[in-house]
Amino acid sequence: MSDRLGILTRSAEQLGLTLSAEQHQTLLRYLDLILKWNKVYNLTAVRDPAEALTHHLIDSLAAVPPLLRHLAGRTDAKLLDVGSGAGLPGVVFAICCPDLQVSCVDTVGKKAAFVQQAALELKLPKLRGVHARVESLTDKFDVVSSRAFASLVDFTSWSVMALAEQGVWLAMKGKHPQAELDVLPATVDVFHVEQLTVPGLDAERCIIWMRAK
Repeated sequence: MSDRLGILTRSAEQLGLTLSAEQHQTLLRYLDLILKWNKVYNLTAVRDPAEALTHHLIDSLAAVPPLLRHLAGRTDAKLLDVGSGAGLPGVVFAICCPDLQVSCVDTVGKKAAFVQQAALELKLPKLRGVHARVESLTDKFDVVSSRAFASLVDFTSWSVMALAEQGVWLAMKGKHPQAELDVLPATVDVFHVEQLTVPGLDAERCIIWMRAK
């Protein structure tokens, strides 16, 4: 536990994140829940605890500072994480941004149920798991996020009705997805491509920030 805590703490510091001791512990408890449920349900292909710490938890954590900068202290914001799976990055956002209302939507019932269970066990009252197709949702969200979920065209077209009037899309990607950007419709405005550096992970990562025109 202490090794993992040390790695997590150092990574958060490298990302410029100020988290409480309780938040660090909650993040690790969340990771333990993923690994525990993964033995019965196929939540994620990554099963090695050390790899899961880097590839899931810290990778998702890298998007928290950009998200916080975007929210700029707002306490009433709502975020929808699309194709959330085990809740990455949605649950990480909920732990690190306790004022944020986070909904994690997935078409797989057991994955939405896992997020609901995580919200209960980790005492995250503003987090919920939703078993649905994103196209069927009627709520509006200030931020609609995804992590390696689908092409940018599919992600934006499927979730556009869930985007609030001044809302933004936050799409976590690996390498700069130029081919995906080239085929986005004129109704989608890419206003920032933000490079991410993930501590302990030697791989390209970026956030594609978009809004509807």
